[in-house]
Amino acid sequence: MIGTSNVQETPKPPELIKTSIMPPTNVQLVQEVTWPPPPPQVIVSQVEIERPTLMLREMYFLQPVDHFTFTSNNRTFLQRYLFTDQFGDSGNGPIFFYTGNEGDIWNFANNSGFIIEQAAEQNALVVFAEHRYYGKSLPFGTKSFEKSNIVFLSVEQALADFVVLLTKLKTVLDAEDSPVIAFGGSYGGMLSAYMRMKYPNIVLGALASSAPIFSTAGIGSSAQFFRDVTKEFERCNSDCPQQIREAFQALEALGQQEEWNEITNKMHLCEAVMSLKDIERLYGWARNGFTVIAMYNYPYQMNTPRSLPENPVNQLAKSIFLLFFPNILFSEIYYNISGDLRCFDIYTQFMPCADPTGCALGSEGQAWDFQACTEINLLYESNGLTDMFPAMPFTETMREEYCHRKWGVRPSQDWLKLQYWGNDLTTASNIIFSNGILDPWANGGVLKNVSSSVIALIIDGAAHHLDLRDAVPLDETLN
Repeated sequence: MIGTSNVQETPKPPELIKTSIMPPTNVQLVQEVTWPPPPPQVIVSQVEIERPTLMLREMYFLQPVDHFTFTSNNRTFLQRYLFTDQFGDSGNGPIFFYTGNEGDIWNFANNSGFIIEQAAEQNALVVFAEHRYYGKSLPFGTKSFEKSNIVFLSVEQALADFVVLLTKLKTVLDAEDSPVIAFGGSYGGMLSAYMRMKYPNIVLGALASSAPIFSTAGIGSSAQFFRDVTKEFERCNSDCPQQIREAFQALEALGQQEEWNEITNKMHLCEAVMSLKDIERLYGWARNGFTVIAMYNYPYQMNTPRSLPENPVNQLAKSIFLLFFPNILFSEIYYNISGDLRCFDIYTQFMPCADPTGCALGSEGQAWDFQACTEINLLYESNGLTDMFPAMPFTETMREEYCHRKWGVRPSQDWLKLQYWGNDLTTASNIIFSNGILDPWANGGVLKNVSSSVIALIIDGAAHHLDLRDAVPLDETLN
């Protein structure tokens, strides 16, 4: 058993596993294997509600870079994962396994309190596994995002990482008979469903929260996402979409007249716009801001992945400034919530990529861009008619040209549809698909029961994977 204080005999460390502790700074110190592992990091929630204190150990597992080759020169890398056995007893309870998605695994662990609450009730062991090419799980270190190295980033390789890690852990923990339940949100929710579908011998069931498994497989309308972002604002203020639409039209008119200084000044931009290409960048920057606000329209203030006030859509939709330009809205609600910025840099705050809904900045954005260029089909576009944004088409041809230019790859448009059953889930089992009614991703996922064991839960008043977060006093109990 890992990290149990009352162990009578000190076991040998399991093969291929290294441990380290995340220190309270941005610099993380990796140390050699010690057994038992050093004390865990303690995470204490700031919300005043009774819940278990979470103690997680940061650990590493040696993975092959390529699970699907038999050559002798296959490289290896250290996959990071977080583990706690404070609620469970090896071999006598379930294993709750979080399928990490496009980011640092600590961010997901800190925002998945529901899993911990359930682990305390079900006496479960808990594992948060980091996705390759994100966080500290970099197969080639700082060179992981070079064209020749990033080719090992795929859904299939990530799922293989997860099941290999799980299999090893079950052996080490003497928990071969423990049922595994996969949890995940958004892309991670897709992965939890895929794990159950692809490896049912290892994963007994899955909770896939806010998992757009249909739209990311190219099933559905390309207008759906930004249409649903628009509906989110319309729920709060029926006049809001038209006001935002008119603000963008005013920007467009100034751009056609080449009033670059006026646009720069009114939008408080750090660098002057000089062309219609710059205006296109400005459109993407603004659209991305509205999109994130709609996705994370939580009833309380949040700090990750971006600091936002409570009910941000309500605050934005009721603002009189919508009658003019959206710059002040972003200064108060999204791009500059701290109020520290004197101007907006649309070239550092927003990066165009193969995901029109927005990529993160830095290496995480690079990794997600590559995934959107290969398997993840995100052909969303705004049109100014069914949504409140400028017409910004994004066709398969545009995607292919961009991806070939950026990464030297051609997207496999139908791969997820072929590999993970498309919209026919009738032979799947033991999967819960949960979606918040406020989430613009919801209509890209499973909204109706497929069978008695593949069920859809629609959560009123909830935004993007809100159900995975900690319980708070504002939550309602549904009977």
